[in-house]
Amino acid sequence: MNIQINLDVEMAKKKLSLTELSEQVGVSMTNLSLLKNGKVKAIRFSTLAAICQVLECQPGDILEYIGD
Repeated sequence: MNIQINLDVEMAKKKLSLTELSEQVGVSMTNLSLLKNGKVKAIRFSTLAAICQVLECQPGDILEYIGD
């Protein structure tokens, strides 16, 4: 996959654990863990928006295109 997930970097900047992010975003820890580890093929815009709101970042801070 050419999309790199930088969720762990943004979480570290805010010093938030997966548990805390899960509670604040309203998404299960399992789903956030799968996202953090790049094991998902899709993410809802509403979920991405909620994560960005909590982490005070932009979607491009979390999702990064890595060329071939």
